[in-house]
Amino acid sequence: MSEWYKIFKNGPVLTHSPEEMRELGRQIGKILMPGEVLGVVGELGAGKTHLTQGIMEGLGSSDAAASPTFSLVHEHADGRLRACHFDFYRLKDESELLGIGWDEYLDGDAVLIVEWANLFPDALPEGTSWLLLEHEGECLRRVSLAPVE
Repeated sequence: MSEWYKIFKNGPVLTHSPEEMRELGRQIGKILMPGEVLGVVGELGAGKTHLTQGIMEGLGSSDAAASPTFSLVHEHADGRLRACHFDFYRLKDESELLGIGWDEYLDGDAVLIVEWANLFPDALPEGTSWLLLEHEGECLRRVSLAPVE
């Protein structure tokens, strides 16, 4: 079990602002290990990109993690670990993943962060860690960890 799972040892984490969501991401990013895959799931506006920005900061990346909605993947190689940020939102079907070299990314040691991973769950490898972000109010978000075994 990855060390960052301990952040969720007492259950879901509540955040009250985008900055708190980024701080949660920073905590996760500081202790991620090479090759970990995170499936980040939540409705529009749930905080997926804020969480990812924090993870990149925690990894030591100076690149701002923008939502890769229009390019499908952003690679970040300047931090403690190489990280790749994917967004499956605009994909029509799983076969489009081949066009972005998904298989090669899975064979590497980069951290993979996949927003909207629930759209193509079968494309993610065994052992993917799933983070579910839920609206609990105007600014309140619940972040739950559901590791896939």
